Formats: sequence, structure tokens, C-alpha cells
Amino acid sequence: MTSQPWHNLKASDQVIAVLDVAHSIEQSELETFLHRSIREHAISAEVHECVLPMVRDRENPATHNLRPLLDMPGDTMVLPLRVVWRTSLQEKNTRPRPRDLLFGNPRRPGPFRARRILRQHPERVVCIAGEPATIDQLRHRLEELQGGEVSTDELASFVAGQAGLALDVAERRLQGSRYKVPLRVADTLLASAKFRGALEQVSAETGRSMEDLLEESAEIMKELISKPQPFWLDVMAQLNHWVMRLGYDADVVIDKEGLERVRQWSREYPTALLWTHKTHVDGFAVNAMCADNDFPAPHILGGVNMAFAGLGFVARRAGAIFIRRSFQDDLLYKAVLRQYIGYLMEKRFPLSWAFEGTRSRVGKLMPPRYGLLKYVMDSAHATGAENLHIIPISISYDMIGDVKDYAALESGATKRPESLSWFIGYLRGLRQPMGKIYFDFGEPVVLPRAPSPEDPRELQRVAFAVGVAVNKVSPITLPSLISMVLLGSAPRALTADELRSEVVALTDWARKRHIALTRDLDDQDPAQVSDLTDKMIASGLLTRYDDGPEQVYTIAAERHVVASYYRNMVIHYFLNKSIIELALVNMAQQEQTGSEAFWDEAERLRDYFKFEFFYAPKEEFRRDVNAELSRYQPAWEAALDEPGAALAIFTRLQPRMAHAVLLPFVEAYRVVADVLARQALTDTLTEKDCVQKSLAYGRQAYLQRRISSEASIGRLLFSNAFRLMDNLELVEGGSEGQDEGQNAGQSDGEDLAERRLQMAQSFRELQRRIERVRAAALP
Repeated sequence: MTSQPWHNLKASDQVIAVLDVAHSIEQSELETFLHRSIREHAISAEVHECVLPMVRDRENPATHNLRPLLDMPGDTMVLPLRVVWRTSLQEKNTRPRPRDLLFGNPRRPGPFRARRILRQHPERVVCIAGEPATIDQLRHRLEELQGGEVSTDELASFVAGQAGLALDVAERRLQGSRYKVPLRVADTLLASAKFRGALEQVSAETGRSMEDLLEESAEIMKELISKPQPFWLDVMAQLNHWVMRLGYDADVVIDKEGLERVRQWSREYPTALLWTHKTHVDGFAVNAMCADNDFPAPHILGGVNMAFAGLGFVARRAGAIFIRRSFQDDLLYKAVLRQYIGYLMEKRFPLSWAFEGTRSRVGKLMPPRYGLLKYVMDSAHATGAENLHIIPISISYDMIGDVKDYAALESGATKRPESLSWFIGYLRGLRQPMGKIYFDFGEPVVLPRAPSPEDPRELQRVAFAVGVAVNKVSPITLPSLISMVLLGSAPRALTADELRSEVVALTDWARKRHIALTRDLDDQDPAQVSDLTDKMIASGLLTRYDDGPEQVYTIAAERHVVASYYRNMVIHYFLNKSIIELALVNMAQQEQTGSEAFWDEAERLRDYFKFEFFYAPKEEFRRDVNAELSRYQPAWEAALDEPGAALAIFTRLQPRMAHAVLLPFVEAYRVVADVLARQALTDTLTEKDCVQKSLAYGRQAYLQRRISSEASIGRLLFSNAFRLMDNLELVEGGSEGQDEGQNAGQSDGEDLAERRLQMAQSFRELQRRIERVRAAALP
């Protein structure tokens, strides 16, 4: 590689040349390379050769040849050497072939293939030298790690590991950064003073012996620790691309500048890449994006339910870490997991997982699952990791094949458990044109020091900050805008010109506010727009009627829930504008004046949907609302003091959005409020029962046209509405009082019944207000 390793040997009297070989062919090549290099670089030291076949077993190499040599003087240099077979390394994007799975890793050919390569393509064989170190330096590193004196066996194992690491660093200059992987993790952890300290604490709490805990820890590590290998990273990359290209364009759209910032952060700090989760394609897409851009393969954290046959085998060898679904009371498992994650952060191996934990079944960003984030923050706290960078990644799609399944689940269907047969069926369902995939990177949430695990509020703050950051970089897609416009106009169809006019108005509005748009929207390429619209029609989402005098578009029958998914992917951008519209209409209807009335209503509406959206802090919300209204009416707060000003300002608010953004939420919340209002005060209604009753009543309300769309009927909508009602203390009933408390009990019951009716009436009134906005908005 470079002359630097040889230059460092010139001052040495003795050198141990560690030959990392798999067979005699490699040994012969390395010996020839070693002797030639000694002559070329005028190395006068006495060289002792030691064959150490690390490539055969990277985790537990046989070190019996090395142990006697470690008794040499402490200033003896250890120089690692290896053969690199460039058969698959000439291009970073070379993928393994099917025959490689049968005949072996082409990066490590057997003796027969090695002889043939040497005979036919000797230029493909490269001998490399890793950075050398003295025996004393290596012994000191291990003593620091273990916190005390070390044995010869322990030192031999450590030297082998360090030699392998030095050679991997040298080999990556040929292969690329995507092959940076941790080695001998279990041995390193078991030898660590930090790890033993964690086990001593478990021993003190449980009364179990250290020997018992160490033995079980080794078994847990076999289950937990991922062992990524270059060959399987290539296999996984090939699988990732194949899955993605079943339905999506090969040209993935990536924020290149953002990716380079992420690359720099991951080199300097411990990093966690948190991505949005809309489909099972997400995990494949993240890995493919990293491989294609020579980014170190992230260790993806996931549930052990995804480690089924086939996929689980490859994923473990490509960096996936499968965690038990439940281990709340298992102190040893938690300790091992903390130390493992802490080690990966310390060594700058990026962690990655889905921010929401489960796929979003309604399109908008779901509330975060705190489990994995808590494990990582706990690990950072326990191991002293500093400046943890939690980096949000938005993965967006033109269209998503899973959405029909989501719609069925939201309507009450049962989820099918993951398995190999399920996965094969899922892949078949991807075989349809669905457009492009988009990657965007948000600003990191930085933790200079991880907070105490006893501080749940800090965990929630971090998760909330990640949600706000990822929403800010999620681009608006054309299918999302079309779905939003047509849902807002439903059941009325729009002509091609009306639809185009609405989409242009919304994109202009977004562009002026520097909101991210996908390329087809930003460039307004008619061909791309037409192509995407055709794909939406082919998927059954849209209907186009061509037989009349004008071509018209509408959401296909029984596809409103599916369309709402695409709309929900972007409605957070239009939420504040919708609240503004509804607050001004309320002022106009109530003939109110003054900015205080506006803010009271705006904040009341914001509070209604706090379980649906990631809101910025209230001060930032006020700043954003002020900036938006100032575009239409300078000094708007003072203007609202005048009678009729609210209606005048509302008239200027083009384009109008509240009907297209908030109507399904208002209708769903009305359904739940009606269910509660009908509930006997003496009955206790659980969330599960409320959702089931709301699904039934919602279908009836739709048939009676009390609500306008099937998109307003969904498990998650009703669940969040229940959470709001519970938060407002409208759920809990109670038995009527007896004796002296009877009258008080009746009074409390009457008050609860009245408040439930008032809430139901409030959402009916809000529904009518949205209809007024829609009437004013439609052409």
C-alpha cells in the first residue's frame, strides 16, 4: 500500500511479521512480498514470521503460533500482512453473482481458484501491510481496556484482533468505507473493565455469581451481536436493490449535501440514524443508499420477529441487530445490550432504526416508539458517550404498495404476522410501477451528555425534537398534493385544468415558504406529472373520466382511505394555515374582534390535535402564524380590532386548505365524541372498546352522510380522539353516590354528561365551519 508501515520498522531490532493466510498459496505470496519489501526498504531488523489464519475465523483465530513470540523484547514490532484478491474489488458497485453463493466468497478464493487467478490474472493479487505497533504498545492498550495485568493468552488474542483491525483499515483503501465493520466484539466486551463493572452491578442486584453471569452473557452475545462481513454486505446490497427495483425507479433521489454532512458527523461523533417508516422497503432502501454512496453499513436495530429464516441469516451478517421484544425484568440482557450499543458508538459505527417503531398506517409521522431510543440513550449514559448525534432521515415515496393493507387494518382487519411466506407474498405485491424514492436528512439532535435514564421527560423531548426535524425536511410529493386536492373537493370531480390549477397554487405557496418539493414538482415537468398521474390511475387510486366534453379526475370509489395516506404525508406543512383559516371563520361567525380572540381559538384548535401532529413549541407556533398572516395583511393583529376584519383577511387567504387538511380528523373526533355522549355514565369505556364502537358508528354515520368520507373512519384516528377525550377528563364515569354523597355524585355525573355533549357539539360546529371553508375554496 504505502511505505509508511515499512518506514516505522527501520528503527526496530526485531519484527514479528504476522501472516494472515487461508492456505499455502497466500502464504507463499506474502513471504515473497515480505522479503522483497525488506530489501526495497532496507529493513535491517531480524524478522520472525508467524502464520496466523485470521481470515478463516475472524472472531476466534488460532493464536498458538503467536504466543511464544510475545515473550520477545517489548520494543519488538508486530507487522500484519494479508493478500487481497481483487476479483470483486475493482469497482465499488460490483455485486456478487449467484454462483458465488455456491462456490464461495470471491474475495477469499480457495487454493484451486487462487492458483488459477495467479496464473491468468496476477494483477488482481495485491499484498498489503497494516500499521505496525510494538508489543509494549499493544500490551498497554489491553491493560487499559481490562483495567489490570494481562496473561499471555489474553495478549495473544488481543494482538490478533489488533492485527486484523490494522489490515482491515488498509484493505478498505481498496474496497471503500462501506466495508468498515467491527470485529471480535464479544471478546472485546468480555475483556472490558466497563463490561465487568456492569456485570458486578447485576451480580449485586440479583445475587448471581460472576462466573454464571459471564457464561450467560456469552450466550446472549451469540444471539444479539451482529457479525457483518464484506461478502454478505454485498449480498445484502444486491438483495436491497432487487427489492427496491421491483416497483421503484433505479434512480433514487438523494440530498447529496445532506449525506456528506451525515458522513462527517458519523466520523467524528457517535451517531444514530433515525428514519421514517412507511413501508417494509424502508430498511432495504437505507442499506442500499449507504452502500451506493460508500457509507459505512449502519447497524440496523429491529425486533427479533423479523429474524425469520433466510432474511434473518443474511441480515445478521450485514449489520442487523435483532433485539428481543420483551426483556423488561432481565437485568443481564439489558446490561449486555447497553454495553454492546455503547461499544458501537465508541468505535463510531452508526446505529439505525425506524423512528416510529412500526410502519405509519396513516401517512403522517407516527408518535415515536421510545424503546430503542431509550436503549441507545441509556447506553450512552452508562458508557459515557459524548456528543451523540441523532440524525433524522426522511424516506419519501411517490407511491407505496402497502397502503391498501394499511387501509384494511385501519378499517378493522387483522394484521398478518411476519414469516418467510408472508415476505414472499409481500415481494410479489411490489411488482407495480410506483415512481421514485427520496432521501432527505434533517439537522441532528445533539446530546453533549446523555441524560439520566431516570429522566423520562428528556427522552420525550429528544424524540419530539427528532419528529419536528424530520417533518421539516420531508418533501412534498405530487401524489400527495393530488390526493389532498381531490379529497378536499370530494365527492365532486375536478377537470384537468382545475386540478392542475390547484396543484400549481399549492406548490407556489410551498415554494415561497422554502418548503421542500420533490424534483417533479420543483421543475414542473409536464411529462413527469403526466407519468405519475397515470401510475396513480393504474394503481386504482384515481379515476379519470374521458367520455364527457371535459376530462375529469376524482378519487376512485372505496379508495378515500388510501388517498388520505398520501395526503397525510405532507399535511403538517399546511396545518398552521388551516388553523388560521378556521380561527378567522370563527371570529367572523361570532362577530368577534381583537387578536386575543384569534389566538384563543387558534391555540384551542392546536390543542385539539396535539395527539396527531408534532408541534413546534408554542412560541415558534405563534411566530409561524404571525409570519403567515403578515404575508396577507401587514399589522394584522391591529387590523382585527376593526369589525369585519376577520372575514376580510380570510377572503385574501389563497389557496384555502382547511377542508383538505383537517376534515377527516374533525369528523373522526366527532364520531368518538358522539360515542362518548351516548355512553352511560356508570360504564367504564376502554380505548379498545371505544375504537370498536367508533368503527361501527363511523360506518353508520358515513351511510347517513353525517360524515363525508370513509377516510374519517380509522383505528388510529379514533384511538387518538379517545386520548384527547381522556386528556380532557371526558372518559371516566362513575357510580352514583349513596346517602350524603348521592347528590354530589349526581351533580358530577350531570356535569360529565353535559361536557360530553358540549364536546360533541363543538366538533359538529367545527365540521360546519370546515364546510364553509370548502365552499369558499372550490372553483
